[in-house]
Amino acid sequence: MAESPAILVIGPRWVGDMVMAQCLFSALKEQYPNAAIDVLAPAWAAPLVKRMPEIRQQIDFPMKPGALEFRIRRRFGRLLRGRYDMAYILPGSWKSALIPFFARIPRRVGNLREMRYGLLTDIVPLPDAVKRRTARAYFGLARGGTFQAPKLTIDAVSQAALLDRSGLSAKNFVALMPGAEFGPAKRWPSESYADLARAMMARGLKVALLGSRNDAEVTAEIAALAPGTVDLAGKTRLEDAIDLIAAARLAVSNDSGLMHVAAAVGTPIVAVYGSTSPENTPPLSEHAELVWLGLSCSPCHQKTCPLGHLNCLKTLDVARVAAAVDRLLAMPAAA
Repeated sequence: MAESPAILVIGPRWVGDMVMAQCLFSALKEQYPNAAIDVLAPAWAAPLVKRMPEIRQQIDFPMKPGALEFRIRRRFGRLLRGRYDMAYILPGSWKSALIPFFARIPRRVGNLREMRYGLLTDIVPLPDAVKRRTARAYFGLARGGTFQAPKLTIDAVSQAALLDRSGLSAKNFVALMPGAEFGPAKRWPSESYADLARAMMARGLKVALLGSRNDAEVTAEIAALAPGTVDLAGKTRLEDAIDLIAAARLAVSNDSGLMHVAAAVGTPIVAVYGSTSPENTPPLSEHAELVWLGLSCSPCHQKTCPLGHLNCLKTLDVARVAAAVDRLLAMPAAA
């Protein structure tokens, strides 16, 4: 293996998974300090990948989510021939391993998953205990190095401008991230977030609501129930959200991509779990509180409640989350 290998990583398609993928990137950089690591990922991931110092560049993934598009993958793979020594395939699908195969990358590393014999040259075992522990599963592909929690860089100039434009000040507001792209079985009710927001504002803290355009309907409900909140969902880019979350005194989130962003920028985080388990995808932070009822029906890992009641979140009272917030607020604010 070359001392300065060129490495292609086939990245995941979710924000949280991309943050956790940094556990692999840092382990690879530890083993190959002079490696050039590129990530093949959807275009939306570029602002996130740019905050990872281990990565040389992001290459836009040319296919639609879920589409096979075999001929496009073959053509794209051929364009990459001769450019890489190694490839790491993070998604578990058969089709995700096609581009490195057609690129004839000599060493292609991944978990077996969808019977990818032939497509992979190095099959890394995936124990049952690790299958849903995404960060550990990604790190395991490196087969060496030290497990390190993700750490995203911050643009201080952009952060200052964003705070000024939003009427916020550093470490004097709470960031609430009430969305979850996965589905409603991950979302703590809007009414509960609104109750928490009112409690935070009563303490003299401002409250900012963050999320994508897909979360705007949810944040609008919360803003209507808790007047005075600053609703920024759909009004900021991903890189803006990273810088704003880094400036927050505290963040409260469902099990979502922005939860992992908060952990990666060092902001104390209260993580609320419903259909998923904090044992599998916790925020990788020393300053985190995990709130989960652990009902007999959870975790079900479903997008919508299969029983139709969503008790894992609807019966999670605000007082329990507020108590977790209190414990983190009692810590000295980071500089």
